[in-house]
Amino acid sequence: MQKVIALAGTLDTKGEDFAFVRDLIRGLGIGTLTIHTGVYKPGFEPDVSNAEVAAAAGVDIDTLAAGERSEATAAMAKGMEKLLPALYREGRFDAVLSLGGSGGTSIVAPGMRALPIGVPKMIVSTLAGGDVSVYVGESDIFMYPSIVDVAGLNSISVKIYTNAAFAIAGMVKFESEAQPAHKPLIAATMFGVTTPCVTAAKAYLEKEGYEVVIFHAVGTGGRSMEALISAGFFKGVLDLTTTEWCDELFGGVLSAGPHRLEAAGRKGVPQVVSVGALDMVNFGAFDTVPEKYKGRNLYRHNPTVTLMRTTPEENAALGEMIAKKLNAAAGKTALMLPLKGVSMLDKEGGAFFGEAEDKALFGALRAKVDRAKVEVVELENNINDEAFAVAAAKKLLELMK
Repeated sequence: MQKVIALAGTLDTKGEDFAFVRDLIRGLGIGTLTIHTGVYKPGFEPDVSNAEVAAAAGVDIDTLAAGERSEATAAMAKGMEKLLPALYREGRFDAVLSLGGSGGTSIVAPGMRALPIGVPKMIVSTLAGGDVSVYVGESDIFMYPSIVDVAGLNSISVKIYTNAAFAIAGMVKFESEAQPAHKPLIAATMFGVTTPCVTAAKAYLEKEGYEVVIFHAVGTGGRSMEALISAGFFKGVLDLTTTEWCDELFGGVLSAGPHRLEAAGRKGVPQVVSVGALDMVNFGAFDTVPEKYKGRNLYRHNPTVTLMRTTPEENAALGEMIAKKLNAAAGKTALMLPLKGVSMLDKEGGAFFGEAEDKALFGALRAKVDRAKVEVVELENNINDEAFAVAAAKKLLELMK
């Protein structure tokens, strides 16, 4: 069966650009499904009209065309969020590509985010060189910088469009026959300073017949894990690295938002949680650290990452927040406390070794955790000791039985 790539965008203002990409893809023996997301007459007849997109949002396209641009953009984005996944479920396309500026990107991104992970999705955008988290969210959208504006064909845009078309064509045309054996999935969180712990726990769980999916606790990692837990992907959660809460509470750059540590509890998925890397708040290069923090214990992790040691007061607040989240869990939950330090840096002789800070963290957790709902396990280990890692893995296996 012929593969099909959906081409979604404002065919009224970008018709020439989309027609060029459409013809390229068809020339490769791949079908196209063109979707018009603009409000005016398209440059060529699309397969899915803007009226259909608007109708999916419950509005009339003529009304949108006569109104404010901001309202039209919001309505068409809502329509794409509903229509694009519906078209995919109907088997109308196998991948989706879009070209555009801020408006076009804002319209198609919600629809792409609503597609399953693994469906190839690419946006060639003028915004792709900056912070694209608002468009990508927790999805696997590939953002490709357009370099020049998406405003007609020239020697630069033609090369960019060609590369994009060939790239997404390759995603649908070439499929690997090798498929991993299906095993129950476990989600785990890891940071550079908790890598030995999670690596050892992963090895133990895999010997027991599970597949461990590791999420990098850098904000997007935590949000992605929460979304996949909510979607029912995992049998258990080994959330040993909860450092994103430091950034959420104290202004760091790697926050996962206020709903971190909620999905497993809400879904009733067994979870083992620990306090990995709660000794640090993350910032960019040293010069980007806020002025109010300049006198703090700062560690230059590398030229682009600066870590700040959390204080006893901050650790107490972290303990209270984590206890609040765990107390709300509907499923089996265990909290593992490594009494000899929460990261590679938080050990005797380490840059962030802090007995007072850890005491405040552990004290708040002991005081606030509801032990009728949450099992608390304390071990005389650093979080990266193999004994701690194996104990956490065994505890999760116990909760999942």
